[in-house]
Amino acid sequence: MISPPFVVAIDGPAASGKGTLARRLAERFGFAHLDTGALYRATAFLVLEETGDPMHPVAAEAAARRVNLKLLADPRLRGDRIAAAASVVAAIPGVRRALLGLQRDFAEHPPARGAVLDGRDIGTVVCPGADVKLFITAGVDVRAARRVQELCEQGSAAIYENVLQDLNERDARDSGRRAAPLMAAADAEVIDTTALDADAVFERAADLVARSLKEKEWQQ
Repeated sequence: MISPPFVVAIDGPAASGKGTLARRLAERFGFAHLDTGALYRATAFLVLEETGDPMHPVAAEAAARRVNLKLLADPRLRGDRIAAAASVVAAIPGVRRALLGLQRDFAEHPPARGAVLDGRDIGTVVCPGADVKLFITAGVDVRAARRVQELCEQGSAAIYENVLQDLNERDARDSGRRAAPLMAAADAEVIDTTALDADAVFERAADLVARSLKEKEWQQ
């Protein structure tokens, strides 16, 4: 009997540190990693390339159905214009439905013994039965400062006030949408990273995963 893969679901708002944490956990435990936000960026990219209107529900859903995992490696998905459009298409119910199967298939059949998925609704919608659920958050002012630093390190000019406004708008869209709003699952471990560095967050999360993994292996 083949046991199901071990799944870690990580949710949280933009610039909370969930992506960095997800990558480090996947590396530590030998799991596959899926940045589900990249699926929405890929959708936004295809829409902007074709129609230029990320708010068009029919075009956005059609684009979402053409997204594949190979497209996620395209560096063009990382621009601010794409990120802003991704937040728009992510609020369209048809887009979320179109991408749901792809995410669940990755979690159920990862190219490794387990999977780490990070996004906005992993623990609540995509993988409600995940072995470990984490919700990573931080004050919006701290997240804005981190985002500015990240952009500066990438060689991009960034104004704190503009970044802060963008994050506030994205938070409002993510939390206020009717389809799979951003929220912590009832059984998720909430980690506020406002006063924690990346290493402290990683060690805390890694301990949770290690204990859960050991318990699951013992039960089998």
